[in-house]
Amino acid sequence: MSTASRKTPVDDNRVFKALASPVRRRILDALKAEPRTTGAVCDLFAELDRTTVLQHLRVLEAAELVTGRRVGRERHLSLAPLPIKRIHDRWIDGYTRAAVELLARLDEG
Repeated sequence: MSTASRKTPVDDNRVFKALASPVRRRILDALKAEPRTTGAVCDLFAELDRTTVLQHLRVLEAAELVTGRRVGRERHLSLAPLPIKRIHDRWIDGYTRAAVELLARLDEG
């Protein structure tokens, strides 16, 4: 059994909670473009203080959407896309398939 299929609903709840925030989604978009240091992520959000951005990063890390590693004094952050794929496979893909099948039945009738 793969690690992705062993995740629990609690893990999915953390991912949904993390994705619920527009700021956290913007952080993920920035990390999708390229890995960044914590300081560089904070600089992207001039409207927020550093502590607030770090709190958002902690939520993303708890949901395993972001990974960090120390390089000297800097912390380098990267997007970890597997939790989003798990949500897609469990929720979005199945509902999309059901919607397409429903539309096909309506088209036939």
